[in-house]
Order: sequence, then structure tokens, then C-alpha cells
Amino acid sequence: MNLDQNTINSLAEHLESCELKAHDTPKITDEYPQMDWEDAYAIQEAIKQRKIARGCRIIGYKAGLTSHAKMQQMGVSNPVFGFLADYFSVLEGSAVKLSELIHPKVEPEIAFVTKTALKGHGCHIGTVLAATDFVMPAIEIIDSRYRDFKFDLKSVIADNCSSSRFVVGGRMRPVADLDLRTIGVVLEKNGEVVALGAGAAVLGHPAAAIAMLANLLGERGEEIPAGSLILSGAITEAVMIKAGDNVSLQMQGMGSVNVRFI
Repeated sequence: MNLDQNTINSLAEHLESCELKAHDTPKITDEYPQMDWEDAYAIQEAIKQRKIARGCRIIGYKAGLTSHAKMQQMGVSNPVFGFLADYFSVLEGSAVKLSELIHPKVEPEIAFVTKTALKGHGCHIGTVLAATDFVMPAIEIIDSRYRDFKFDLKSVIADNCSSSRFVVGGRMRPVADLDLRTIGVVLEKNGEVVALGAGAAVLGHPAAAIAMLANLLGERGEEIPAGSLILSGAITEAVMIKAGDNVSLQMQGMGSVNVRFI
């Protein structure tokens, strides 16, 4: 680590304030170019502890940068990860207030819910599937706090991987009934198709991202608790939205989920 604890705490306060007040900021590595990966995750952890101290509950995790092409482009060998706080969850069909966000985008994802804890090291796809209670469709609403969505990877990790809101719905399905690699998804905005994809877009298998998360947490002596909800990563490119938009995700064999923006 290259940053001291006071700097980490100050940056965590700054980034969380931007989130809560819907204010943007230049990427933090402009001022702290010496930041390393450990610093970035330490800032994210400090944000998480700030939320817990205020009474928020951490209900799960999210994976980002989950395509091999994107990882190669960014020069990394693993996805990045963030946490999900309870207030990120939006009821299906309800409205998201854009006044609470900066410049949101939507992504289609497969959400996993665990029935047993996942502990690294050595987690693999089979370990994840055995620990999964069910999967369901999810729309993640990402919202980077960085001005014009311009950031580097360390800055986005510190910013909790652009986490802001998500909605789950459709049908809860046991993984034994599905081939998650071949599940097709259709993302629609205002009745028009805006993105198409399949589960294999996420590291060849969505459970691979969760295995990597479990192993990363294992290196820190942590685990994914039973009952966690995990967003396994975007299946398509993110789509910009604006007030008045209605977004629907249809997932093969798993039904649909909807959210609107006001």
C-alpha cells in the first residue's frame, strides 16, 4: 500500500459523499497517482464500513470487468469486485429517481443467491454451483461518481465499482435446471431492443466470476456468507438511460424483470 490510513479514510468520505449527494468528481488517481490495488480496495472497504456504521446492511457483492476481452484491454487477469448495500435494492416495477444518481446506465446480469457459504482458496465453477440456492434475472444500475464516466481501474475499484442500484425479478431457478452459458438475454428500453447476449459472455460461465470473488475474499480471510446475493457481471455493454425510460430484461427460461426511471 502507498497511501496512509488518513488519506484512505478521507478519500472514502469524499467518494461516498459524491454518491449520496449525486455529485461528480475527477478520478482520484489524478491527485494520487501512486495509488495501488490494495489502496483501491482499502478505500472501498472504508466506504463499506462507513455504511455499516450508519446502520446499512451489506447483502451481497457484484463483479465487474467480467469479459476476457475487457480484462486484456485493461491489462488485468481478474475481474474487479464491489459490495451491495441494502438500499441499493429496488423493487421490481418501481421507479428509480434520477435526482439521486449522476449519469446512470443499465446492464443485464444473472444474480446468484447462496445457500451455503463460499470460502476460498480453490473455489471453482462447481463449488459455486453447489453453494447456489437459485439464480434469477437482474438489472444493475451502475453510476460512476467520476466526471463524464472517465476513470482508471484503481479509481473505479475505490468507488465500489460504480455500484448504485439493482433490481431482481423473474423466476427463481435452481442451477441444476439450466445451462448458464447458453441462456440468452434481451434488454429492451421503451419497447425497443437495445442489447442482446448470452451467459457465456461472463468469463465463459457466470459462476466463474463468483469463484474468483470467493478466492479473492479468501486471501483476506473473508467468505461469501450463505444468503448473499451476487451480481455475476454484465452480459452486454451498459446502456444509458434518462428520465421517462422503461427498461425490461427478458432472460431465457427465467422470465423478465422491469424498472422505470423518473
